[in-house]
Amino acid sequence: MGVVTVVLSFLLLWNCMCLFPVCGLSSDGKSLMALKSKWAVPTFMEESWNASHSTPCSWVGVSCDETHIVVSLNVSGLGISGHLGPEIADLRHLTSVDFSYNSFSGDIPSSIGNCSELEELYLNHNQFLGVLPESINNLENLVYLDVSNNNLEGKIPLGSGYCKKLDTLVLSMNGFGGEIPPGLGNCTSLSQFAALNNRLSGSIPSSFGLLHKLLLLYLSENHLSGKIPPEIGQCKSLRSLHLYMNQLEGEIPSELGMLNELQDLRLFNNRLTGEIPISIWKIPSLENVLVYNNTLSGELPVEITELKHLKNISLFNNRFSGVIPQRLGINSSLVQLDVTNNKFTGEIPKSICFGKQLSVLNMGLNLLQGSIPSAVGSCSTLRRLILRKNNLTGVLPNFAKNPNLLLLDLSENGINGTIPLSLGNCTNVTSINLSMNRLSGLIPQELGNLNVLQALNLSHNDLGGPLPSQLSNCKNLFKFDVGFNSLNGSFPSSLRSLENLSVLILRENRFTGGIPSFLSELQYLSEIQLGGNFLGGNIPSSIGMLQNLIYSLNISHNRLTGSLPLELGKLIMLERLDISHNNLSGTLSALDGLHSLVVVDVSYNLFNGPLPETLLLFLNSSPSSLQGNPDLCVKCPQTGGLTCIQNRNFRPCEHYSSNRRALGKIEIAWIAFASLLSFLVLVGLVCMFLWYKRTKQEDKITAQEGSSSLLNKVIEATENLKECYIVGKGAHGTVYKASLGPNNQYALKKLVFAGLKGGSMAMVTEIQTVGKIRHRNLVKLEDFWIRKEYGFILYRYMENGSLHDVLHERNPPPILKWDVRYKIAIGTAHGLTYLHYDCDPAIVHRDVKPDNILLDSDMEPHISDFGIAKLLDQSSSLSPSISVVGTIGYIAPENAFTTTKSKESDVYSFGVVLLELITRKRALDPSFMEETDIVGWVQSIWRNLEEVDKIVDPSLLEEFIDPNIMDQVVCVLLVALRCTQKEASKRPTMRDVVNQLTDANAPARGKNS
Repeated sequence: MGVVTVVLSFLLLWNCMCLFPVCGLSSDGKSLMALKSKWAVPTFMEESWNASHSTPCSWVGVSCDETHIVVSLNVSGLGISGHLGPEIADLRHLTSVDFSYNSFSGDIPSSIGNCSELEELYLNHNQFLGVLPESINNLENLVYLDVSNNNLEGKIPLGSGYCKKLDTLVLSMNGFGGEIPPGLGNCTSLSQFAALNNRLSGSIPSSFGLLHKLLLLYLSENHLSGKIPPEIGQCKSLRSLHLYMNQLEGEIPSELGMLNELQDLRLFNNRLTGEIPISIWKIPSLENVLVYNNTLSGELPVEITELKHLKNISLFNNRFSGVIPQRLGINSSLVQLDVTNNKFTGEIPKSICFGKQLSVLNMGLNLLQGSIPSAVGSCSTLRRLILRKNNLTGVLPNFAKNPNLLLLDLSENGINGTIPLSLGNCTNVTSINLSMNRLSGLIPQELGNLNVLQALNLSHNDLGGPLPSQLSNCKNLFKFDVGFNSLNGSFPSSLRSLENLSVLILRENRFTGGIPSFLSELQYLSEIQLGGNFLGGNIPSSIGMLQNLIYSLNISHNRLTGSLPLELGKLIMLERLDISHNNLSGTLSALDGLHSLVVVDVSYNLFNGPLPETLLLFLNSSPSSLQGNPDLCVKCPQTGGLTCIQNRNFRPCEHYSSNRRALGKIEIAWIAFASLLSFLVLVGLVCMFLWYKRTKQEDKITAQEGSSSLLNKVIEATENLKECYIVGKGAHGTVYKASLGPNNQYALKKLVFAGLKGGSMAMVTEIQTVGKIRHRNLVKLEDFWIRKEYGFILYRYMENGSLHDVLHERNPPPILKWDVRYKIAIGTAHGLTYLHYDCDPAIVHRDVKPDNILLDSDMEPHISDFGIAKLLDQSSSLSPSISVVGTIGYIAPENAFTTTKSKESDVYSFGVVLLELITRKRALDPSFMEETDIVGWVQSIWRNLEEVDKIVDPSLLEEFIDPNIMDQVVCVLLVALRCTQKEASKRPTMRDVVNQLTDANAPARGKNS
């Protein structure tokens, strides 16, 4: 019996052990289900995480050890949204957690510090908020921590605990502030520390000198100050040191020369002074030295010529001087040399292209002398050659062996001789600037071979002869400037094929004939300069068809005759008009109604009759622009007027006939007086009623709006909204910069909404709602004030202006590296995702475009006008309207003829912005050929060629040396094409866009990374 009992007991125990797993889900599984209850997950994951299973070990993203205990959780890139709950702490045996590349939001729970066995924690590329919990210090086994690309704030909590095993710490692309903890120097196993693009301040801790295993140190794009600690020179393994875009000052410590493994040194955009220590130029592994935009000085030592791995030297915008070593380029693999805006003297080294890899040679704005070495002209790899504003002489080199050249700028030198015919072999060149030299001879007809040429500037030389008709082959040309030469003949009719031309400058030459009527066919013309020639005949009436003529029409100092065609009145956007010094006659009535004119000059012609009302403003501001027309007169009120009193050089126009004036004089006066009196009484009663009603309403508004004292300070800071403080204009108002102190820079937007018919109170409520919205990629509304016909909204001032300014308006165009463009793209996507999915109710922007994306000092994007444009359009809709909301070029196809806007239309507009970032072309760029906008242009090229080189901004091509960057650009381009699908249903959501963009930039990770 005893044996039987033992056997039966054993079998019963075995049964229980076998049946136990099917009795219910394990505790780890229950914890995972509790976590998932706060998530929105894809269908395949929902099906996989089945509560009827005994263990979660077969679930998507879950790994267990041999005892069925969960040790790893990897749901990276699965498109999950929601919150990370405290239940994570119940999985006590976790060694690896990867939640990266999703849409998690909310706080990181402090309970995560209880996962004591955790070695890897990846929470990067999400939307986590709040602070990084102090409990992270409890994770003594932590090796990898990445929380980059989130919305985290507060101080970095690490360094106070045990971190001896920590190898990789990535905190980039957040809002961390305060000082870098000196305790991080105790993390002696650290090989990678990246905290770029945050708000860190204070100095770099000297304790970093203890990190002897450190390979990468990325602290760029913060607010760090003080000096670079010399102790960093003790990090003997350091390969990459990125401290750019901070406020570091003082000299570069010579101890950095002890970093014998250093390859990449980036210190640009700081306040560094002194010389680059010679010890740095002796580091044998050195590849990149980027120290531009500082106040560095000194000369380049001869040791620089011995660096065999040197690829990129960017020293522009400093105070370097002396002669550039003549053997530079012989031993190195030099790809880029940019020393623009320094004080270098001597000649350009003849050996500069010997490495056969040079892509960018930019030596403009120096004091260089001598001729351009012939080797530069035959450098087959050269893409950008910029030598402008030096003292170079001699003739232009032969460009026969330079097919890859994209940009050529040799302007403002003393170069003579003729333009070489070989320039016509550079068939990939998009921009040529040879202006302000001493070139002579003819314009070569071979320039007609340059099919992709977009800008040609040959002005201020001594070129002669006619314009070659072959230039008509340059179909992409949008800027053509040959002003201030000795060119002659008439305009070839073949130039009518330059259908994309936007800027035409032919002034100060010897052209004859008349103004060609075919100019009206060039519909993209925005500026025409034909002044200072020998043109005769009438002004063709067809010129009034140029509806894009905005900036200038100058036909002065010619021999034009006849009267002004009435069609000139159709140029309702024209800002500058100069028709002076001709033989034009008749009246100026054609100009009546051109309210857009800022500058006008009609002087020294034969005009007569009354001055139009639109020109009366110029009587006092610039009377010389009207003189020389003795038969012009000014209509004066019968009582006399300030205009007539202050402008005695212009006689009053004669009054109507005295007979007509005398008829019924007394009777008319009495009737007028009685009518006026009755009318005034009626108006007075109405005004009293409206005043009472408005006062009651304004009392309510005033109770909710900002402090009037702050508004007064802002108005005072802008000198009562003076024009010189204007930094932008939009469809809904004007933006002024107001400085109330060194750290109090504001943007004040004046909104004009006269005629909203009582919508002010509703606007106040909605503006307050918008004011409560907070996201790092949305402009923060500081305050507002509402008046009867206008209102004010106060924002923080953004130092780098709008994305439109950076892409299209700055001259010279600022360099925009791919990482900066990507940062702008992903930040904007995060902001729109927040508006679409985290606001209740959801906000559709309705006017996404570069003008409404503002960039702070760190080039972080902030979407502006979210909600505000919508509020104004809603308020305006109190009156019937058929206007389409948005901006031409950014409006989705389904919204072209309707005011309806949806999330899908925002996605379309964002796709257009992505294309602008990639191509640096405008949405309606005049350089496009058959296509009308950027979407059609890109789709056409990609569909036919699938060559990204033909699409991207040429300045990005030099970065394609790195194949990873090229792959990223292609990925982002494909995202843009998905966003701009014609059918709204086929476009991704903004959440999808964020995931796809983050995938495009996903780095290879792992223990060996």
